Amino acid sequence: MNRRSLREQVFKLLFRVEFNPAEEMEEQCRLFLEHEELEMSSKDEEFICSRFSSISEKLKEIDALINQKTRGWTTGRMGKVDLTIIRLAVYELKYDESIPEGVAINEAVELAKKFGQEESAGFVNGVLANFTQTKQD
Repeated sequence: MNRRSLREQVFKLLFRVEFNPAEEMEEQCRLFLEHEELEMSSKDEEFICSRFSSISEKLKEIDALINQKTRGWTTGRMGKVDLTIIRLAVYELKYDESIPEGVAINEAVELAKKFGQEESAGFVNGVLANFTQTKQD
């Protein structure tokens, strides 16, 4: 699988956080991999679960960062799809130095176009712009 496909699978798994208790997420990961119709190598499955686990461990910190950087919006007010995309992108921006900022933002916008509502791409791009402006200052 290429990086974009892997990111999409992490997004789909991370989206389940909104609907399942934390103690069930290990089981959700297993079920996700069993029922996903894509052919995944064991390396792909390991990457997806590892990335999901890393993001989940930092979810409170990521949400706090999002709430600090946005004006007029909190994670509680955001749509679940948009929030999940933003969480994934913030993780990539803050904790994964192997992904350039521009790539993380572009990939998030592409996910928003695919899975979000009509205005999701612009919203996601606007929220994530707050993270890059602060870094440059």
